[in-house]
Amino acid sequence: MESSSAATVSAGPSPGPTPADLLRRLRARGAADPVTHVERVPARAGVPAPWPSWAPPELRAAFARRGVVAPWQHQAQAATLAYEGEHVVVATGTASGKSLAYQLPALATLLADPRATVLYLAPTKALAADQLRAVAALELEGVRPACYDGDTPRAEREWIRRHSRFVLTNPDMLHHGVLPGHAQWSGFLRRLAYVVIDECHTYRGVFGSHVAHVLRRLRRQCARFGSTPVFVLASATSGDPAAAAGRLTGLPVTAVTEDASPRGGVTFALWEPPLLPPDSGPSTPVPPQSTGDHDDLRQVRRSALRETADLLADTVAEGVRTLAFVRSRKGAEVVAANARRALDDAVPGLGGRVAAYRGGYLREERRELERALLHGDLLGLASTNALELGVDLVGLDAVLICGYPGTRASLWQQAGRAGRSGQEALAVLVARDDPLDTYLVHHPEAIFGAPVEATVLDPANPYVLAPQLACAAFEAPLTPADLALFGDGAKEAVDQLVAAGALRQRPTGWYWRHRERPEVDLRGEGGAPVAVVESSTGRLLGTVDGGSSHFLLHSGAVYLHQGVSYVVDDLDLVDGCALVHAEEPDWSTHARDVTDLSVVSVRSYVDAGPVGMFLGEVDVTSQVVSYQRRRIATGEVIDTRPLDLPARELRTVAVWFTLSPQSLTLAGVQPADVPGALHAAEHAAIGLLPLMATCDRWDIGGLSTAVHQDTEAPTVFVYDGHPGGAGFAERAYGTASAWLRATRDAIAECGCESGCPSCVQSPKCGNGNNPLSKPDAIRVLDVVLANLPE
Repeated sequence: MESSSAATVSAGPSPGPTPADLLRRLRARGAADPVTHVERVPARAGVPAPWPSWAPPELRAAFARRGVVAPWQHQAQAATLAYEGEHVVVATGTASGKSLAYQLPALATLLADPRATVLYLAPTKALAADQLRAVAALELEGVRPACYDGDTPRAEREWIRRHSRFVLTNPDMLHHGVLPGHAQWSGFLRRLAYVVIDECHTYRGVFGSHVAHVLRRLRRQCARFGSTPVFVLASATSGDPAAAAGRLTGLPVTAVTEDASPRGGVTFALWEPPLLPPDSGPSTPVPPQSTGDHDDLRQVRRSALRETADLLADTVAEGVRTLAFVRSRKGAEVVAANARRALDDAVPGLGGRVAAYRGGYLREERRELERALLHGDLLGLASTNALELGVDLVGLDAVLICGYPGTRASLWQQAGRAGRSGQEALAVLVARDDPLDTYLVHHPEAIFGAPVEATVLDPANPYVLAPQLACAAFEAPLTPADLALFGDGAKEAVDQLVAAGALRQRPTGWYWRHRERPEVDLRGEGGAPVAVVESSTGRLLGTVDGGSSHFLLHSGAVYLHQGVSYVVDDLDLVDGCALVHAEEPDWSTHARDVTDLSVVSVRSYVDAGPVGMFLGEVDVTSQVVSYQRRRIATGEVIDTRPLDLPARELRTVAVWFTLSPQSLTLAGVQPADVPGALHAAEHAAIGLLPLMATCDRWDIGGLSTAVHQDTEAPTVFVYDGHPGGAGFAERAYGTASAWLRATRDAIAECGCESGCPSCVQSPKCGNGNNPLSKPDAIRVLDVVLANLPE
């Protein structure tokens, strides 16, 4: 019996040390113990269930040939609910066999009804390709599975539309290809029995809100053709999966969350890289603080990349098959290169057993790396989160996670990549020098004792709803009955589209007025993409979304693509093009911006005496005005260069709190110190918000001021960095006490004197992290927490 119906390959347990012994050896290599906590996740026995009576014999036999002799209890429960017509989400751990839960009812229906069809949606092409191999390997007559995505040759597309009964695609292709061409898909949609949505926890924020409406458009077209498919969703363990799946699909969904699959034990260590001696590493002057009388040099920690590379080299030297997750493509390449170098220094040739794995590689290259790791030719792989979803990797002994990946759901997904054959495994989270990472390694209860986050999305976001209604109107005229399908705010959005001349109202409904279909970006990335072109050859390297182009593609910026470094010669915003040349400078670039914010409306507020907590709409105006060049080796600022870029405007949702000047004075914050106190509190609050909401600090922005023109009081704003909001500010408002308590604790417990990246300094501050006052930030948050209701 195995926990997944997907075809998997295992090389069996490695003969290396046990996880406990391995961790003991890793900890002993330095003078100070870097481990702040060790959690033992016990092994778990599986609970099998009989095959459902409705599962046809030939399907059971096909699974048995693949090593699945019976389902686990949660697989059988979810499959039966779906087969009986109930929309269901199975939200269980990594390697728990969620694929069998949807394959079983879908394939049973295809075998029983030769006309039925199934649509499978995955967030990545790699995951869809893996599922295609798994379904095809069952060798079931008449199913004819096929991938339909941007890589599908045009010659094959017509065959797939006419003959495939199990189509695997992604939301982008459904949005751009299938729904606008619904007439060509009429036969498939008319007979659609199941819609499978895999890894549905990845659909969050603006992207998730867009996908929610793509699914409503799919339901609308199915209804027009006379079908009402059952939705089966698979998710990593998440908070309130039924509610999240319901928001995504617009349907009532039943959750199956009790994981009955077997699991090997995991030793999970939290690892904080050591502080470097003041004279041995990069030190940067701390901005002058109003509470101090000296400008000391801040000690910094050894970088998480360097620490992860050394750990990867050590585990490989021990013969332990290891996967290291790194947040960026360049980071994965750096970790692999440093580990290879260290291994070759110790044993010439051993470095060849370590490689990098990331997006940008050809599919054949990725498959070869997977094969080499599974068969033991490779012992170490440094990967981006490209391996968090998708291919099953079995037989791994250890996982290194370089920096908190942003959510507990992703953390457990990545940690779950080890121990997949039932053997014991080691997982290590290596903290970056960042407020959130530092907080987590010193508050293990925030990882191991806390529920996994709920997926945050908002289908009512007007910046998502109106464009999606335009797409729906292009596909078929909108009717009043359709508006109920699209939910709250749909009538208002239609009225706005009529006023803007995009729709024409007739007695039979609302009609799209233009010949061309609406151009809608599902990723919600703010503007048309900017092409990155190599100056000397005219070769298109890639694209960057318009919202990020000012920060990433300004003149002089260092741009990374597939591990190669380029420098931007010119950014032409009118033509949407950035010209670059290949160069490997010894410096990096960091854009700096100035921001102004005005309050548009207040949705909700709490009056807590001298403290007010608010949620509402705001207009944010920001402008990138300069950039710093910093030495890669030391972090030293070389210079600051001015930029002449236009201002950008964003209407979004924010949470903010105000304090009375008197309360700050009583708390010991002098008027001259208020700006630094609020600025430091703002930075730390942004850094800790991912504890409460499924976001990254780069998804959100902030502003603090001693007197704001709209509140007429000292104010700290935190806002969603997406048009119309992404649900993060609402989550912050709803958990304000817990969020700000964690923020206060992170600042107070940091060992630095004046503020550092582990507490109040921000890597994206437009003001160069000045002014900041760490002790006064604690006093500000004490005032807020003393008055704010729990």
